[in-house]
Amino acid sequence: MTNKLDQLKAMTTVVADTGDLDAIAQWRPQDATTNPSLLLKAAASDAYRPMLDNAIMMANRQGGSSAEQLTLATDMLAVLAGKEILELIPGVVSTEVDARLSFDTAATLRRARRIIELYDQQGVDTSRVLIKIASTWEGILAAEQLEKEGIRCNLTLLFSFVQAVACAQAGAHLISPFVGRILDWHLANSGRDSYPAAEDPGVQSVTRIYNYYKAHSFNTVVMGASFRNTGEIEMLAGCDRLTISPALLQELQDDNGQLSQKLNAETATSNEVIGHVDEKLFRWESNEDAMATEKLADGIRRFSADQIELENQVRQQASAA
Repeated sequence: MTNKLDQLKAMTTVVADTGDLDAIAQWRPQDATTNPSLLLKAAASDAYRPMLDNAIMMANRQGGSSAEQLTLATDMLAVLAGKEILELIPGVVSTEVDARLSFDTAATLRRARRIIELYDQQGVDTSRVLIKIASTWEGILAAEQLEKEGIRCNLTLLFSFVQAVACAQAGAHLISPFVGRILDWHLANSGRDSYPAAEDPGVQSVTRIYNYYKAHSFNTVVMGASFRNTGEIEMLAGCDRLTISPALLQELQDDNGQLSQKLNAETATSNEVIGHVDEKLFRWESNEDAMATEKLADGIRRFSADQIELENQVRQQASAA
């Protein structure tokens, strides 16, 4: 019998949830996804030092204020990292827009377009790049416009059903529901210290979204993310994509047990019928979901803090040059 990782790959596209080039080279996933937290860890490695120096040099050549050069250097670092990752994988890489722009549609559009332009300048096929944006109302509006321009998007920090429906109605290419962070909230607020995998609130959330999308013929890809254990992954076997950390990839590879498919587009059913999600409905339903509201805000704060720390590293490196 093959190991569970190989069995999973037969029914789900496996994505590497890491910016570590060595890990990506080792696991050879179809796609890769990064965020400021992962880039921050990777930037401290020797493999990223030449990219960091190159990003700073390119930003300096563009001129502008020190603040403008700093943001350009961090975007350039993400692009250079994405380019390197794409040389190791056959699929796509996700590159994130600064989380501090999560409530500014126009600014998100400008940064997303610049990231795509930077990739193009590096000779990268931009159809292999997904722009990663937080699933705020403003972010979803930006994604809707970008998709019309042929720029595919990955809507991240997704915790609620209304976020998922709004993303699909906006024509987003892909969503990343955060399984583990949903579980974290319920563990902290339920008085429980564990959930069986089948009852895991994050698993149940992604299952509900997946079945709704397939039953209503939405083309948006569902990519479960932020896993805490392999049990969550196994309960979502068959999902369009799953982005998994190297540690959990290793656990799956080391397990030779039987893995059964849990999600299937052909047999998916959903009795839910949701009308058009406008801003009022989106904000009301979000307000009614304490978990989603808290975890979205927390996720934006975390990514923003890591973006600021990444900028600090770039600034220090630029000063030392």
